Amino acid sequence: MSENKTLLPRQLGDTHIRLLRIYKVVIESGGFATSEIELNISRPAISVAISELESLLKMKLCHRGRSGFSITEQGEKVYQSTLQLLGSLESFRSEMNAINTDLVGELNIGITDNLVTNEQQRLTRSLSILKLRAPEVVINIRMIPPNALEAAVLAGQLHVGVVPDSRALSGLCYSPLYKERSQLYCSDEHVLFDKNNEAISDSALSQYDAVLPNYPQPIKIKLQQKILKSTATSSDREGIAFLILTGRFLGFLPVHFAASWVAQGRLRSIDAENRYFNTHFSTITRKGARENLILEAYLEELEKTL
Repeated sequence: MSENKTLLPRQLGDTHIRLLRIYKVVIESGGFATSEIELNISRPAISVAISELESLLKMKLCHRGRSGFSITEQGEKVYQSTLQLLGSLESFRSEMNAINTDLVGELNIGITDNLVTNEQQRLTRSLSILKLRAPEVVINIRMIPPNALEAAVLAGQLHVGVVPDSRALSGLCYSPLYKERSQLYCSDEHVLFDKNNEAISDSALSQYDAVLPNYPQPIKIKLQQKILKSTATSSDREGIAFLILTGRFLGFLPVHFAASWVAQGRLRSIDAENRYFNTHFSTITRKGARENLILEAYLEELEKTL
């Protein structure tokens, strides 16, 4: 006679959901120590919660100790199932919000890094109006790279995202948001700092070290950057700024993001008439997503900021 494999009770309670939420954060944070701040509970409490979940499921979910933190094969499967479960709960909440005309619930937004200094402030203004219109709405913002952001919207983990227009995925709806101009910069410690008004040839520029992004970009932008001597890369624009400010690298930054350092005399654009490109950003939502009044309200306010 086969052993009874039923591990969980027929009805999952708040305690079980809490343990799974803690587990999700631990996995996404890469360990107990790094998840303390987001969970706002102590490391021992996190350890107890994971041990309780492992005992409940009768399986080892992750390794932790002197050798570091890692997830087991069974733990990975539990994590994926946890995402499905929590996503279903959020879908249920959204459906209930759609039935109830009161805007109560969550809005989960994903944004590409360093857009807060954009002078148009469309995202900031629309969120401000939404919060005024629906004070009970909880707004959750995640700053993640474009590829991960698209995947999260497609999976239903995010309601809406903001990404650069580098490609168009069939499962997403795109709505133009704004255009961002980027220029080539060096710091006040770089030898080119005093040549900002001079045209510089491609061959001359190629002699200097440069930091380039390692995330996807449109072909036109890649061609503009191809002439540079890439000796460093970064996953985001903040990392590019870090290296430019060392005085050892050239790099492209959004004009709005670089403006404060330019005003301080720490950065200067190089051959601004020729060394620039424009990036177009769009909001993305999932095609065929179920009706969500909070998302509709936010998109409506965003449209008004045009």
